[in-house]
Amino acid sequence: MPRHARACADCGCRLSQYNDEDRCSACARGRRLDTRLQPRVPDAVWQHPEVQSAIAAWDFGRASRLIRERAKLRQGDMAHMTGLSQGFLSMLEAGDRRLTNLDKVARFLNGIETPDALLPPPFREQHAALTPLPLPHAGTPAVDLQLATGEQVTDLHELATQAAAQSLQFAEVTTKSNVSDVELEGLESRITRIATDYVHAPLYPLFHDLLTTRDQLFSLLSGHQPPRQTRELYLLAGTSCLLLAHASQNLGDQDSAVAQLQTAGTLAEHADHDDLRAWVKGTAALIAEWSTHRHTALEYTQQAIRFAHVGETRVRTAAIGARAAARVGDRNTALAALKELEHAREQQTDPNGLTRFGGLLTFPEAKQEYYIGGTYALLGEHERAEQHAAAAIDLYETGPKEQRSYGDEALARLDIVTARITAGEIEGAGEQLQPILELPVDRRIRQLGDAVQGVARLLEEPRFARSRVGRELADATRGYQVIDTRAKALTS
Repeated sequence: MPRHARACADCGCRLSQYNDEDRCSACARGRRLDTRLQPRVPDAVWQHPEVQSAIAAWDFGRASRLIRERAKLRQGDMAHMTGLSQGFLSMLEAGDRRLTNLDKVARFLNGIETPDALLPPPFREQHAALTPLPLPHAGTPAVDLQLATGEQVTDLHELATQAAAQSLQFAEVTTKSNVSDVELEGLESRITRIATDYVHAPLYPLFHDLLTTRDQLFSLLSGHQPPRQTRELYLLAGTSCLLLAHASQNLGDQDSAVAQLQTAGTLAEHADHDDLRAWVKGTAALIAEWSTHRHTALEYTQQAIRFAHVGETRVRTAAIGARAAARVGDRNTALAALKELEHAREQQTDPNGLTRFGGLLTFPEAKQEYYIGGTYALLGEHERAEQHAAAAIDLYETGPKEQRSYGDEALARLDIVTARITAGEIEGAGEQLQPILELPVDRRIRQLGDAVQGVARLLEEPRFARSRVGRELADATRGYQVIDTRAKALTS
């Protein structure tokens, strides 16, 4: 017997390195006191071929379920026998978790008193002399497999067993994760809910919820998980920062919005996700469009279009480009972008893109009509602008509630107001302006305040000086109050 091998205190056979007891499993079973009070697996269960094949395949979730069903045991009984938590066993049997830790595998097999003949090779008592060697570091020369005593392994069966143990050790390290797939799905559902609520719910509670979600994602990314889960966490974290950028912009805090976008862009690179890249660049164009650096908006849309391959994301990018071009007076570029928008409407949307989150991260037909109308309004074609703005409002009012954007709908109404004031139809302008004046303050995004001020300036033109309705509308638009960035309502 090798010098460091351990032996059973009763029968003297070699003990597996994964057996922490001083007796082999057979002797331990013989010495168990009052076994009738303890849950156990009847001997007949081990004769079922399905149970045997599940253990041989290391499918311990299936093995646990089969054994419980045939032994008429509860999950709580299995948890008591194996020392594993009932929650872990539930996920194991459902296929949501895997049992790869060798110590836990040994505890599981010993706890249910698996017969020696069914034990996988690394856990059989006769192979106890083999000790898995540390995995070699990158760049170091390969070494021959040896026994724990330093003796050269010459038996191919022992060599294969040693290699299997090392492979299992490596798999254990690479598959460890601080997040389950179930938790990932929960985080994705939370971002979906926030994105959906964003377009029609007050901003402050959503902002607080967004911060909580982002912080949880950042915390998980500081731990370890397989590459597939890491990429998904980067995507979700980047999406949360993208939503925070929109929220900061709607609050009128451009510097914070830019900082959130920079982070979202970095996370998009780590996730290697083109759709997130396109949304980040497109949102940067939106921020630039409403700033004093309007010409840079076109540069951002040109960058975004390289990543916006098909569908709604490409429609969004073209729409932003059209309006940004119109805002700086580039008519030809604006009209070309509108043609690209029409072409992109005919394409299928990528199911793995950000549109799967819904709400703010989609670009439905109502929003498309609003952007087209806004482009024509900026180009001075107010009749066409009113047609598209009216179509947008109708689609918002008759469409799904979760897609009704109070901000875009109000801005579309302002395009109609502008068109009617330009045409001298003051009464008609007042009808469209009234819902905007009645909008609750917590839903008045910063861009809405800028647009209302533009309407106020139009109403101050000399031609409306003798119009009582014009003066009343001008008075109503002056000092239009929007969301206060400094409000201390984030904890509500």
